[in-house]
Amino acid sequence: MGNFLAGKVVAVTGAGRGIGRAVALAAAAEGARVVVNDYGVSVDGASPTSEVAEAVVKEIEAAGGEAVAVGDDISTMAGGARVVDVAVSSYGRIDGVVCVAGILRERMLFNMSEEEWDAVVATHLKGTFTVFRAASAVMRKQRAGTLIGFTSGNHQGSVSQANYSAAKGGIISLVRSAALGMSKYGVTANAVAPVARTRMSANVPMELAEIGEPEDVAALVVYLLSDAAKGQGVTGQVYTIAGAKLAVWGQPRELRSAFAAGRWTPEMIAEFLPGSVGVDPMPLLERVAAMERAAGRGERPNA
Repeated sequence: MGNFLAGKVVAVTGAGRGIGRAVALAAAAEGARVVVNDYGVSVDGASPTSEVAEAVVKEIEAAGGEAVAVGDDISTMAGGARVVDVAVSSYGRIDGVVCVAGILRERMLFNMSEEEWDAVVATHLKGTFTVFRAASAVMRKQRAGTLIGFTSGNHQGSVSQANYSAAKGGIISLVRSAALGMSKYGVTANAVAPVARTRMSANVPMELAEIGEPEDVAALVVYLLSDAAKGQGVTGQVYTIAGAKLAVWGQPRELRSAFAAGRWTPEMIAEFLPGSVGVDPMPLLERVAAMERAAGRGERPNA
């Protein structure tokens, strides 16, 4: 057992398997008391069972740690609140929440159903909000705490996961909003975009050049939960970890601008935009085209 998170109380959603499980185990190994939340569903969100969360609690306890299971669905306000309520009722406080829970409903945009959209956005984006909302109320009174959301490189866009990409982009904006709104209360907020071997990544139809294990992601999360990160003022950031690679994403900003003497007209925009404002090239467009060419040759494309 380590002591990087000694004395802290941490709640992890989606903690029954994969990255969430690795985060829960790592936090407990570093001295945290852990609320293990998992609705226990399959990758597409079906067939819930509470057994997966309870199994991780047993692992933590067998290693000498303290943990409690919560099997609630965090896509509901009551479920998100219960994760935090159990932390406070069991251990007296909540120092960090890590929102890993997610599902996939893959479909091309023109074929995607309302249910496929709603289910994915509810689990990823609303599920992060419900836990953040409940935790931030407690952390505001404590004047301390850490909020961690899980995003993806797919926040840049995806060919057949518009629901997932939209939710992951929303999580980044939610994290940045939390960082801005909670900073005066001593609360930080960050996002992690992992690339690791999990149930979800197993279905990626390409070879990933940069990929690690759930335990690699857990190391970054433990750091972000710790006082060491607080001491460096780490908040409002998006980090990627993929095996040996650790990276930070840029903050949104304007690239170029042009000014009219008066009001812009369509004709003026047609004249000035291409040369003065232009576009910011989208590298993924060429990557998608290359993947389609490889698929046409019967090859498995590289990411």
